[in-house]
Amino acid sequence: MTNDLGDLICDFVGGSFGYRLKYGGGRSQALAKAIGLKGGKNLHIIDATAGLGRDAFLLASLGAHVTLIERNRQMHKLLEEGILRAQGENDNYAEIVARMTLVYGDAKELLPRLKPDTVLIDPMHPPRRKTALVKKELRIIRDIVGTDPDSKDLMDIALANANSRVVLKWPMKAEPMLGLPTPSHQIVGKTTRYDVFIQT
Repeated sequence: MTNDLGDLICDFVGGSFGYRLKYGGGRSQALAKAIGLKGGKNLHIIDATAGLGRDAFLLASLGAHVTLIERNRQMHKLLEEGILRAQGENDNYAEIVARMTLVYGDAKELLPRLKPDTVLIDPMHPPRRKTALVKKELRIIRDIVGTDPDSKDLMDIALANANSRVVLKWPMKAEPMLGLPTPSHQIVGKTTRYDVFIQT
């Protein structure tokens, strides 16, 4: 376990994320398109691998109601603290986090009970082949949560239980996750792609 764990915080207000919230492009962003946020439509989304909650917070800021599932106790605690800080920031942030419900547990067990419409899955991505070190924050998170070896099992359960769509967030240049069906379509960004599986 790294000695830098104390450096990791869940911050929905400051830094680059606060800037993205203000100037990121709203529902035209790749994540919003992949999830299916269109016009005035506000969805209920399950973020099955919540992490630091940034995608969930962004979706909530665009009007979605998001249930965040996190199975790692340390990450869950960081999320709790980040939500509390955002609640106390101002009314706008408080309104956003009011649309976020944080749940501790394993999404593989919870999804069949929740019968979700839309599921977002952002597993710990495969290690980069480049020799350059990944960002410090990501290295700390990897030290905490590991490598998510059951990502394929989680995808299978999500695909079996989601009513509308499943969205897999994946590195742009990474090989597809083995054993999955072909996505209905993809939304591609600079470094990330969203594999979208529409349920029929």
